[in-house]
Amino acid sequence: MIAVAFLVLLALASLLLAWIDLRRGIIPDWLNLAIAVLGLARIVILEDWVLALSAAAEGILTGAIVWLLRWLYFRLRQRQGLGLGDVKLLAASAIWVGIAGIPMLLLVASLAALAAAGVLHLAGAKMTRQTALPFGPFLAFGQLATLALQQTGWMVY
Repeated sequence: MIAVAFLVLLALASLLLAWIDLRRGIIPDWLNLAIAVLGLARIVILEDWVLALSAAAEGILTGAIVWLLRWLYFRLRQRQGLGLGDVKLLAASAIWVGIAGIPMLLLVASLAALAAAGVLHLAGAKMTRQTALPFGPFLAFGQLATLALQQTGWMVY
């Protein structure tokens, strides 16, 4: 019952995150922090604090790697490809899905974003290489989908 409550809270936080990012183009720090703390609390309550420390380390490592990739992209292209809110969301997501789940999360998020861009294009929106599309909603969806795959045994983590 407690595990379900944590998943419901994560889903609600993800919906709020998607709504804010779509409307304002940002992911608030407090929401990323809430997702991270919720994930750590879940691990402490359902597992133990040692695993929570390990999950926190995976979150920090994921955040550092994605931030480095963001920085390298900017150095090469002279434009931002990923917002800092997205970087922080990936760090918080690593607490939930583990560092091994991040590639699946990114695959699901990227495919969903490509599908959304295709639908927007078919609906008549002008889509170019410079068209900005908030990635937070897709990352949130990727997180939930990856977590669902892990929970049902389709993906080992």
